[in-house]
Amino acid sequence: MENRQWLRAGGTSEMQFSPRATSKGRAWNGFECAIYDTSGGLIENPVAKSYNVSMHIGAPLVATCRCDGSINNRLQIPGDIDIVPFGCAAAWEDDGPSTVLSMHLAPVLVRSVAESMRLNPDRVRIEPQLQVKDPLLKHLGWTVKAELEAADPCGPLYAESLGTALAVHLLRRYALTLEPPINRGLPKRQLNRILEFIQEHLNASLSLTELSGVLGISASHLKTQFKQSMGLPVHQYIIRRRVDFAVELLSGGKRPLSDVAFQAGFADQSHMARCMRRVIGITPSGITSHFGGR
Repeated sequence: MENRQWLRAGGTSEMQFSPRATSKGRAWNGFECAIYDTSGGLIENPVAKSYNVSMHIGAPLVATCRCDGSINNRLQIPGDIDIVPFGCAAAWEDDGPSTVLSMHLAPVLVRSVAESMRLNPDRVRIEPQLQVKDPLLKHLGWTVKAELEAADPCGPLYAESLGTALAVHLLRRYALTLEPPINRGLPKRQLNRILEFIQEHLNASLSLTELSGVLGISASHLKTQFKQSMGLPVHQYIIRRRVDFAVELLSGGKRPLSDVAFQAGFADQSHMARCMRRVIGITPSGITSHFGGR
């Protein structure tokens, strides 16, 4: 990766996307993909609401990508891949028309795959990668492309297996494991129990007293031990899980924001919007209108 000055030419036009093939309407669960012909120009994505793996599949061209402070100027060739994790901002500027395969993994899918790999999803973080030359990722990309373009596609089960394989590879190859605190806090069984209880009762009014009662310990003990286990206070953890769930609901299709706020456990949609802006830097309306770019 080469860091250079980010150059945006005066009058650079906004990149236009023309879908050639898409997974929309195919009932793929947690995994959305599309092939786009692009016009060249500039596209800026403020905050990724999914794990985005984009692969260049068109003719070679000169391009620049900026992601979380890193800048990559490159000659882009077929098979080159950019990985933009959930919550990261990115921008691309292409010198001419291009074709790109865009693959999106829902945060809930990546979290589920991490758990099945016996990883703590709250202690792993997939890092941004620009112009990756990864044979396995490239193979998965070409396979997804073939499924999108097939006259007789294999169907959702096959596509979702590709999404799972993609998530496994991202977690194995590009995820960092965050160091646990010196004091490990709650015993594993108690920690799993309280995390499961929170996840199952996100739309309830969860108090420290109620949560400590689940484990039969004092509220002050839970407060201290939970932060030592997870690296953040109980209320912040709950807000993050509610934001994740709200993003999942909003990504799944159009539904009233008031319903999403209720299901995710927020007081109202204004409360949800404030929390989402604070945690991931984008509002619910931004999420509902943003999907469909790179």
